[in-house]
Amino acid sequence: MSSRLRILSPLILIAVLIIAWWVAVAQSKTPYFPTPGQVVTGVVELARNGTLLQHVSASLMRVTVGYLAAVLIGIPLGVFMGWFSGVFYAVNPLVQLLRPISPIAWIPLAILWFGVGNLSPVFLIFLSSFFPLVVGTASGVHGVERQFIRAARNFGIKGPRLLGRVVVPAALPQIIVAMRLGLGIAWLVVVAAEMIAIDSGLGYLIIDSRNAGNRYDLVVAAMVLIGVIGLLLDSVMRRLNNLDEVRWRYAR
Repeated sequence: MSSRLRILSPLILIAVLIIAWWVAVAQSKTPYFPTPGQVVTGVVELARNGTLLQHVSASLMRVTVGYLAAVLIGIPLGVFMGWFSGVFYAVNPLVQLLRPISPIAWIPLAILWFGVGNLSPVFLIFLSSFFPLVVGTASGVHGVERQFIRAARNFGIKGPRLLGRVVVPAALPQIIVAMRLGLGIAWLVVVAAEMIAIDSGLGYLIIDSRNAGNRYDLVVAAMVLIGVIGLLLDSVMRRLNNLDEVRWRYAR
């Protein structure tokens, strides 16, 4: 597919959806659900009074802190679980026990432990992205082709050098997939957490707009912003696949 078509095709689809949205609201004559024009007006209003920057920066700050903490702890733990069978058999049952619990279910405990403030959503973001990172990294390390390891050992590469120079680079594609998945979940969770346990951020903006006179134009505006920012975050993560350290195992 040409680069021009790759750009035009999603734009055309988005334009069609916006037109369908506009027509549906006009035909229904609903006084509640906003038109695309009203949503744009709402975004402009938020930008002019400074609320937009305040809420977006608050959400991004919480995601950054919680997600980076999960990366710094989850990826090394996943590497050790994938490389050392003893660590895997010791830690994996606990990971699989806690992993199915929805991060939203932790909200009451997060508020109890950390109070109503930034620490509660940061903790929830950490939990939501930690388990995908651990499981994905362990799977990537465990799935490294044995011929890479045998070849490295034939050249005298052993111990930590083998892990750092061969195993982790070979597992990077799978690790990056886990990072993308973890970041996407973290962005979902911060919105949910801000609806309950905080008084700023895009999640709070949705609830506050709903309660402050049924401002559904601002509700939908916040939803659109959440989607756009999520797309941008995923686009940044996808660029990691172009690094030479990621692509070396696929070189011909």
